[in-house]
Amino acid sequence: MLTVYIHYGLLIALAIALLVAAFTDIRSRQISNRLNIAIAIGAPLFWWSSGLALWPDIAMQVGVAIAAFAVLAGMFALGMMGGGDVKLLTALALWIEPTAFLQLIIIMAIAGGVLTIIMGAWHFLRRQKERLAIPYGVAIAFGGLWVLAVNYLPNSMTVA
Repeated sequence: MLTVYIHYGLLIALAIALLVAAFTDIRSRQISNRLNIAIAIGAPLFWWSSGLALWPDIAMQVGVAIAAFAVLAGMFALGMMGGGDVKLLTALALWIEPTAFLQLIIIMAIAGGVLTIIMGAWHFLRRQKERLAIPYGVAIAFGGLWVLAVNYLPNSMTVA
């Protein structure tokens, strides 16, 4: 019974961390390395509280995180993503099972597109000349919170 409380406590902590990431990204266009490290360090506790087996469950989580980092680091190198966004998504890949991580990527992309349209329109209407900087941590947090709500809450409905 204690592991159930720990399990949901960790999910609440992750949700709070995602909100912090979104708000700090809005305010400063940066996501703290400390926050990303804290999220990554929490993953093994979450694996334990979830009852994941070392093979294949945890190995799959780590493999998806490594693959996500490789792809996202390439996007960072091309100037398509910020470093904090890459680290946040990689840390989330340690928590979220692969199918749900794909859901996160899809929801994040939709939220990011909407955010870009809204911010682009605002930027245009205010006739700002500087380069538009999208706080993509907001979209990542939205996708992460969506996946947590749909896949990890008790009696949650799984999206197929």
